[in-house]
Amino acid sequence: MNTVDERTIQEIVHQCLAASRRPVDLVATLSPGDLRIITGVSNRHVHLCREDLTELFGEGYELTPLKELSQPGFFSARETLIVGGPKGALTGIRILGPLRKTTQIEISLSDGRYLGVVPPVRQSGEVGPSPALTLIGPRGTVVNNTGVIAAWRHIHMDEAQAGRLDIRNGEMVSVRTSGSRALVLDNVVVRTAKDMATQFHIDTDEGNSANIQTGDIVEIVRAHTIR
Repeated sequence: MNTVDERTIQEIVHQCLAASRRPVDLVATLSPGDLRIITGVSNRHVHLCREDLTELFGEGYELTPLKELSQPGFFSARETLIVGGPKGALTGIRILGPLRKTTQIEISLSDGRYLGVVPPVRQSGEVGPSPALTLIGPRGTVVNNTGVIAAWRHIHMDEAQAGRLDIRNGEMVSVRTSGSRALVLDNVVVRTAKDMATQFHIDTDEGNSANIQTGDIVEIVRAHTIR
């Protein structure tokens, strides 16, 4: 009789657990009026404007979609950049599409310490003075001192679901995690839009602190009463 060693068993269990946590499997289990939502942990990435894309990759260059993201119309591009700071550099930083009006470099506070900067905690899309980081591409470099941020934790929510939960665009709520390092995260801003995929977004620092990852379920614990 063939036997299976312990390492093989552990690998099989790990694969089964990973498959059971996939967001695509969890979406079907959550109703539109549910206060539970799915987590998306965002790694460091860059959003580019047209001008900076040209400077980094050349005239007429277009991003090559690699993988669709959870939000309709957004994608992870095949292209990557080097991000340099006063103390160090990070390689293989993914570009997310589509292009934006202004370039934004989203890093964690831990990334900032490695690079030698302290990024302001801001909502994605907010433009203002920030520490300077250098983007290095195959055809050129760009110095950015207005779009370097650690993203404010937030919830993307479809307008219809927000209406059912009586949650307004821009409202702050709290989110409760579960598990061995369960905690409550306050000051989570809700951003609503039509046909948006509902998801709780945090960065890797926050995900590690609560021991949660993409696909895990969290719960809104401070919001208006459901209608």
